[in-house]
Amino acid sequence: MAQKIFNAFYAQSGGVTAVINASACGLIETARKEPNIGKIYAGRNGIIGALTEDLIDTSKESDLIISKLKHTPAGAFGSCRHKLSDPAENEKEYLRLIEVFKAHDIKYFFYNGGGDSQDTTNKIAQFSVENDYPLVCIGIPKTIDNDLPITDNCPGFGSVAKYVAISIKEAGFDVASMAKTSTKIFVLEVMGRHAGWIAAASGLASNHESEAPHIILFPERAFDEKAFLKRVKECEDAYGYCTIVVSEGVRDQSGAFLADSGTTDAFGHAQLGGTAPVIANLIKENLNLKYHWAVADYLQRAARHIASKTDVEQAYALGEAAIKMALSGENAVMPIIERISDEPYEWRIGKANLSDVANVEKTMPDNFISQDNFSITDACRTYLEPLIMGEDYPPYINGIPDYVRLKNVSVEKKLKEF
Repeated sequence: MAQKIFNAFYAQSGGVTAVINASACGLIETARKEPNIGKIYAGRNGIIGALTEDLIDTSKESDLIISKLKHTPAGAFGSCRHKLSDPAENEKEYLRLIEVFKAHDIKYFFYNGGGDSQDTTNKIAQFSVENDYPLVCIGIPKTIDNDLPITDNCPGFGSVAKYVAISIKEAGFDVASMAKTSTKIFVLEVMGRHAGWIAAASGLASNHESEAPHIILFPERAFDEKAFLKRVKECEDAYGYCTIVVSEGVRDQSGAFLADSGTTDAFGHAQLGGTAPVIANLIKENLNLKYHWAVADYLQRAARHIASKTDVEQAYALGEAAIKMALSGENAVMPIIERISDEPYEWRIGKANLSDVANVEKTMPDNFISQDNFSITDACRTYLEPLIMGEDYPPYINGIPDYVRLKNVSVEKKLKEF
């Protein structure tokens, strides 16, 4: 009697990146070669797609179209910020997931996201075991914040790091050329609520203290207004201008965010916004220097046109590894990047237990931040540089990147509305 073939479910979660679709590409292309996996269904808008039985049949897309995911930014199937509560408090959602997976012969569950998403993956893995449903759950790392533990780095970060470093370098040239009679201060705000990895990456643009960025503000260090203004004035006196990169999560001496909007997202995180104008206005009020500020916002995480080749390759490899781990009998684990050496840069795929990853944030180590708290160290530079290496430009048509949009054909529903 032939062995029954089971289907797989894949979904994207949290803030999207320039390379999350590369992970999807790696997973789908690898799964299509495996005789023990049937169809690969994707959740429309993340885990919400599973809860509402809103599944996408990826088999309706050709091999060529799937291959184009590797150079297309954002989440091809839609993402979400939806955090499952603990099963002990509310098991309704978990029972619904099992119901949907049973209805569609789904045995493999792959969730592509950050720390909160891996908490979801781990909870589903535990619940399925406790309820005697043979569901294999594998997390796939993704976050531009680079704050997942155990893995050396996170897919999505290398490309944001490259974008931010290049952006501040180019802006620095701009401000320097106009500083004599116009703008003397430029402030760039980047993402990073609790971890300053993205802000730190801007330091790769500078090979000399006179080059942008002159000041980096990290969430790992309390903002010292007096020391900061003193450094700004020193830079303006020495170079005629000053460029600053600030993480959105910078806090004051009391621990309060400089730009807390007073609201929270679906994961319970404080909604931040406007750290750059806070810093710029502080300079205006105290030093009376003309300024401009910018917020990288979605531009930094959507910039596939300037993605890091290392990042693209690692994202794809992790999607590929997720399938192989699932078929080898692993469960409640996440493939990770392990660094073998810095020079030459070498890496390999390892694995981590989801229980060790879920809800744990990896912040910048002390030895990566300079003693004056305004720049990165050589140790940090050694860690960061390989992650932005290489170019992997998408194909262009009429001067614009040729990104793919999937048909995302729905699977026929079998259950009642949830």
